[in-house]
Amino acid sequence: MSVNRAILVGRLGRDPETRYTSGGQAVCNFTLATDETYRDRNGERQKRTEWHRIVVWGKQAEIAQQYLRKGSLIFVEGRIQTRQWDDREGQKRTTVEIVANNFRMLGGRGEGAMAMGAGAGAGEAEPQAAAAAAGAGAGAGEAEPQAAAAGAEEMPSTEISDEDIPF
Repeated sequence: MSVNRAILVGRLGRDPETRYTSGGQAVCNFTLATDETYRDRNGERQKRTEWHRIVVWGKQAEIAQQYLRKGSLIFVEGRIQTRQWDDREGQKRTTVEIVANNFRMLGGRGEGAMAMGAGAGAGEAEPQAAAAAAGAGAGAGEAEPQAAAAGAEEMPSTEISDEDIPF
């Protein structure tokens, strides 16, 4: 038996990019930054950032495109996949990606899609937790995804109920 499972919590490095296959299936790509803090030989605190390429397919890709933005804090669960191809100059290229089967949006209301145009940064998020889920790949026995009520993109003063969220 073998296990290929990656679990990450980090922030998006750029807005998601969604494309569609010739068969009409959505595929969304974005980068995720995780960081760790450690002390070097001199006892000074150091911070190291690791960048991960994330790929999301299907309905979850469309949800990611709609709700995630650069700086959004998310939880990602998926498998590690290595791909190889030849570039335009004929050089063999390799990339390592996390193919997500589940992700959850974390953080306050002021993050991600709700921060569009508001200029809210990571430290400026409202304290209320706005954890929403895209649980199409969730395992058996897991709770249904919960979506937080938040202001609409077009009309920030309008409240949205749980029934208005498409997942």
